[in-house]
Amino acid sequence: MTESSTVLAAASERTHVRVPMRFSDGYATTADVFTFDGLADEREHLLLGLGDWQGALERAASGGPAPLVRPHSECLTGDVFGSERCDCGPQLREAVERIAGEGGFLLYLRQEGRGIGLYAKLDAYALQDAGLDTYEANLALGHGEDERDYTAAAQMLTAVGVRAIRLLSNNPDKAVQLEGLGIAVEERVPTAVHLSAANAAYLRAKRDHTAHTLDLSAA
Repeated sequence: MTESSTVLAAASERTHVRVPMRFSDGYATTADVFTFDGLADEREHLLLGLGDWQGALERAASGGPAPLVRPHSECLTGDVFGSERCDCGPQLREAVERIAGEGGFLLYLRQEGRGIGLYAKLDAYALQDAGLDTYEANLALGHGEDERDYTAAAQMLTAVGVRAIRLLSNNPDKAVQLEGLGIAVEERVPTAVHLSAANAAYLRAKRDHTAHTLDLSAA
């Protein structure tokens, strides 16, 4: 995580297109996909408007609840290939349906492996197979435990008129960073617990080391 300022440089909408989406279990919806110019890290992040996101913005402007928003970090292995070493794929699938159901936004952030990149993430997997946990493995490779920065996420939200959110995440650091960047987090909404035999140690590390809201006993 890098140090952030509450004064954000402006980002502007670059492209806005409608994209039909269908998941492997048959769930389908349509997303309004936004790209941007002027993002702080110059990466190709996406904002997906799901469900009645325009109505969610209007309701928030009239004093209603803030829109439901999930910042989701790219995970090629989990999101695309269905890897069970993490819970990223199931969280993405869950988030899209929940947000589409009430109107809001999913931010698809290009920060693989908690910001260390795809190859380094796979190197970290090898160290985890040798006994390190997910955070220890990153440190052993010379990286930070979590190198993600949510400045671009805050810029994208601001560009589409979002000033306050209901944050769909188990990760307290997302709330801390977004609040520091001027996005009010009115509520933290946890995702479900997607536990498998392959990711149990990974989820325990997230719960115990970085205070993710994960009740593994209930799962």
